[in-house]
Amino acid sequence: MKISIERATLLRAVSQAQSVVERRNTIPILANVLIEAEGDSVSFRATDLDIEVVDRVTAQVERAGATTVPAVTLHEIVRKLPDGALVALTHDTAKGRLEVSAGRSNFSLATLPREDFPVMTTTEYTCNFAAPAPVLRRLFDKSKFAISTEETRYYLNGVYMHVADGENGRSLRCVATDGHRLARIDADLPDAAEGMPGVIVPRKTVGELRKLLEDDEAQIAVSVSETKIRFATPEITLTSKVIDGTFPDYTRVIPVSNSRKLEVDASEFAKAVDRVATVSSERSRAVKLALDEDRLILSVNAPDSGAAEEELAVAYGDERLEIGFNAKYLLEIASQVDRENAVFLFNSAADPTMMREGSDSSAIYVVMPMRV
Repeated sequence: MKISIERATLLRAVSQAQSVVERRNTIPILANVLIEAEGDSVSFRATDLDIEVVDRVTAQVERAGATTVPAVTLHEIVRKLPDGALVALTHDTAKGRLEVSAGRSNFSLATLPREDFPVMTTTEYTCNFAAPAPVLRRLFDKSKFAISTEETRYYLNGVYMHVADGENGRSLRCVATDGHRLARIDADLPDAAEGMPGVIVPRKTVGELRKLLEDDEAQIAVSVSETKIRFATPEITLTSKVIDGTFPDYTRVIPVSNSRKLEVDASEFAKAVDRVATVSSERSRAVKLALDEDRLILSVNAPDSGAAEEELAVAYGDERLEIGFNAKYLLEIASQVDRENAVFLFNSAADPTMMREGSDSSAIYVVMPMRV
């Protein structure tokens, strides 16, 4: 195999591959990226056995072939090469080495046979549809902060993507929760997505998927089966196993009768929470909200480190209420608001609170209160 490729193109492909590779693994081949050159294109394939990413790029292929090399090492080499460099990759089968050269720089990397590289088996996908990148980006970006990191509740370690009945008919919905907060985001149901099985997309896959969704003009081809999900652009294909578990009935924790309404400037609210939380103890980070006629007082009282208080002018016309929240959860939810105003709906100091963006109910968030 002998190919020449621009440094920027190679860096983009290798950085996607090396981020999928598990740093600590007991199977040496899983640390490698499979490079396959044919025609006028080269594909870079990496896997951790749960996720597989294939990035196809255009290159000058002098001699077709394939080999595998350590993904992280190759990425570091390419990253440190000068901008605009033309990189030559030559596989010496006799020595079992991949020569990497650009200008006066030359590197020689150990290779492993391509036959040892595990390729994810193809699945019959039961549902295939296309969705604009910005739509998928919004669904996952606004929900991923609520993914649980508790390994024992593995079925919460991802975003539940499914077809649901929304307020304006059927919608494509993403939900994530860790038991303390919940995010539920809806988008218009794409054509041909009606029969999609509900799947839990793992946390790592959600992180890798973000790189495919950068281009606002891109249409993403989505294929779903009971066990796998695939996202594809003309250049990159990301295939992932889905979490084998049942997502809980999240609708039961979304309050429907919360009648006390607070409307506040989302950005001012987030900054005020951040300021008063500065003095709170890291362990609990509890912030108390005291609501009265068009007035909100945020306060923190941490006996070991100090106290803080800040007042905000808000729109609130219900009876007085005092309620406490984990500052981190409040900040994460407030930072999801794209519009100017955040609307909080309370019931009592002990019940879950709901938040939405202005009058838009396509994105709603639920957060459990804390005792303060």
